Amino acid sequence: MSVTVRVPAKVNLQLGVGPLRDDGYHDLVNVFHAVSLFDEVTVTPGPLAVTVEGASIEGVPAGPDNLAARAALLLAEHLGVPAEASIHIRKEIPVAGGMAGGSADAAAALLGCAELWNPGLPLKTLMDLGGQLGSDVPFALLGGTAVGVGRGEVLTPLPTSGEFHWVFALADGGLSTPAVYAECDRLRAAYEQHAEWPHESPALLAALAEGDAKALGAALTNDLQPAALSLMPALQRTISAGRDFGALGALVSGSGPTCAFLASDAEHAADLAAALRGAGVARAAVHAAGPVPGATVL
Repeated sequence: MSVTVRVPAKVNLQLGVGPLRDDGYHDLVNVFHAVSLFDEVTVTPGPLAVTVEGASIEGVPAGPDNLAARAALLLAEHLGVPAEASIHIRKEIPVAGGMAGGSADAAAALLGCAELWNPGLPLKTLMDLGGQLGSDVPFALLGGTAVGVGRGEVLTPLPTSGEFHWVFALADGGLSTPAVYAECDRLRAAYEQHAEWPHESPALLAALAEGDAKALGAALTNDLQPAALSLMPALQRTISAGRDFGALGALVSGSGPTCAFLASDAEHAADLAAALRGAGVARAAVHAAGPVPGATVL
């Protein structure tokens, strides 16, 4: 018996980064939005192992160093069962692209292993375990649109009307999330910027509830964007090109380097993706829609 789980990428519609805490983390306000770029994770009983296939998977660890393997080990320890899971990951979510691909795979591994070892385990249990693995893992299980606080792992679903269409411009190479946070701290210190405690944007929440793409585009924010642009200046050209081609909103997704552009509808998104590909400002440009459900057994 094997279990296959489909799990979505995320884009951060708002990423507010507060002051550095004593534990080395930042308090965040993180509005997550699940989009239709998916990894598929298949779990089969057997010795613990991880294999990976897909385009541009350089740097994705196989074996016990993969976050999916750590997820299987954590769940096995919680349940008191052997960690017998052969995990195969088929990747479409960009690697090190700020779209939580590794966290998505960990979420899928949690759900797939739970289906094998203890079917019916409550989602809250899996989300609590996921929070021990990383701040983005619980949202990959939940999906939809939600605001996360703390390190981003304490989630509240948000009401959202309709469907939003996105274009994601994929960059050559990746950015390390810890490096981007460190650069954010460095830039704030260099420019003597005081980090404010972040709060949800009322304009963004209203735009989501009303299904207003134009208002949502105007409300997109990411406090990590200056740091990502500092570490990879070519991203500014990508952001500028998307705006020039008529995107309703543009920002670096999470810690980058993927850039996200909001379109008015599916046709606009297709045109925008073609324009970005033609301009040569990204390795690839793909259309996706959201919100979509979180990790789902196929």
